[in-house]
Amino acid sequence: DRAIIRFHTLKMEEINKIIHELWVNTYQGNADIDTIEIRSDHETQKGNRSYNYRVVMRKSGQDLDMRGRCSAGQKVLCSLIIRLALAETFGLSCGVLALDEPTTNLDKENVDGLAESLSNIIKMRRKQSNFQLIIITHDEDFLQRMGKSEWADYYWRVERDEQ
Repeated sequence: DRAIIRFHTLKMEEINKIIHELWVNTYQGNADIDTIEIRSDHETQKGNRSYNYRVVMRKSGQDLDMRGRCSAGQKVLCSLIIRLALAETFGLSCGVLALDEPTTNLDKENVDGLAESLSNIIKMRRKQSNFQLIIITHDEDFLQRMGKSEWADYYWRVERDEQ
């Protein structure tokens, strides 16, 4: 039981470290959130251990739950960053990362920040033989900002046949 708790603690620290790095490098808001992290509170009922997870935002040393306190764009960016951190922590040997409409509800500054962060992830993981990044988007400017011509081995543009 102690080994599982220790493993959980180590993984949460690793995930939160990656989340912090991604948030600082990606979020382009008006300095209203310094960083975000996942907190876990554990409960023991009838010999079973369970964890309740919540996302908190930190500003000037104060922690607040994000639920009900952030914009739609902040929620989307937070969700993307958490998924990227989980993939980095648990899915390195998998190599496939798929994002569907990642720029929904993001303002231009945060779209730019996300494009830069994803470009950095591609640079770091490019040497991994099985790495694949699949992005489904209608936002062609986002793809241009990511440098699709520099990083994409393949690029498909799908259009609707009007007939």
